[in-house]
Amino acid sequence: MKNISAKIKYFFLSVKENILTKMLGRHLDTSFSNSTSKTIISGTETVTLSAQTNQNIELVRKNVSDIMSACANNPDKLLEYIEAQGTKVYKLKNADKILKSIGEEEGLITPLKGYKALYLNFFIKHKIGFTSTPAIVLSEGIIEPYYLLREFYKWYSLNMKLPGFNFEAQENFKKYLKNVNDPSIRKLNYKSMLELKEAIARDSEANEFVINAVKQKEGGANVFKKMNNGGANI
Repeated sequence: MKNISAKIKYFFLSVKENILTKMLGRHLDTSFSNSTSKTIISGTETVTLSAQTNQNIELVRKNVSDIMSACANNPDKLLEYIEAQGTKVYKLKNADKILKSIGEEEGLITPLKGYKALYLNFFIKHKIGFTSTPAIVLSEGIIEPYYLLREFYKWYSLNMKLPGFNFEAQENFKKYLKNVNDPSIRKLNYKSMLELKEAIARDSEANEFVINAVKQKEGGANVFKKMNNGGANI
């Protein structure tokens, strides 16, 4: 994938995520705030968001930017960094086909449960287990730098314990990303809606980071010139 292709791809994904965020916002409209937290209330359910989350979001952005510069956005070096932090990296033949069977894509695989975890554990660890730990799973061969950068960003956010990476939130995110008008969204309780909103936010933050990285690499004016001239395939 060319740099400009990456930029456009993640731009349109961000637009779709923004639509879903606005839809969720209409359901998350009962709240009160102070300088350090925001509490969402629905019936007997109360969920409080700490201001620490926002601080960590900024810290992730800064740290990933520093790491990217230090590694010159070299995929192999980023993978070495991930492994050094204790997350396993697996390169498999036909990883895309293996992951597609359980609705996953190459890159960061967040913690799974049930049959998905069982399937993944069997293929990557040759073990049986109904829960799995975070891992990076890729196909053998050349790694597209900006795709991996996006996955690295999400991995770093997960490692910083930002919300939105729990199994249920990620499952709902994948489901609604395919169909933002799915009526079952109204059946989610407030806690599930809030977790889904956080999952969308984490993905959007990764997309935005990659878009900005491509712009800096290509040069802002050059990027938009290519876009206007139709110089990329999505």
